[in-house]
Amino acid sequence: MDDYGEWAKTVPEPITNDVLWKVQAYRLALFAADLGWSDVTTLISDKRTVALSDQLYRALGSISANIAEGYSRESQKDMARYYEYALGSARESRDWYYKARHILSDAVMTKRVHLLTQVIRLLMTMVQHQRGKFIKEETETYEVNQNPDL
Repeated sequence: MDDYGEWAKTVPEPITNDVLWKVQAYRLALFAADLGWSDVTTLISDKRTVALSDQLYRALGSISANIAEGYSRESQKDMARYYEYALGSARESRDWYYKARHILSDAVMTKRVHLLTQVIRLLMTMVQHQRGKFIKEETETYEVNQNPDL
């Protein structure tokens, strides 16, 4: 099922009723993980790509898991940290898809890379948004000690 709209209709209500479902990067990451399931099944059937299939499966699953973990954090610094982990997993997934193109085909690889690039762009915005609210320049002024002996 390569169609996001059709896929979204199949997601169970406990997930779609959660406020986290409103986060587009989370929805797309779940979609990528579901698409990845069939890709991993294809890769695991070829002995040359068994290890690659495991890496891809783990990386794809880590994206939505880290978004969910970050979303539940109270501090913006912690949120940004988990979104950065998700960003790393999305980039890693994209890398594994590129390496799997010989088995999955260029067409499949291209579709997955485009989807993961969307997730990466969203996560980059999310990280900057969280960091922008948390990391600020101090407004305090500092006195300079005029006595060089101290």
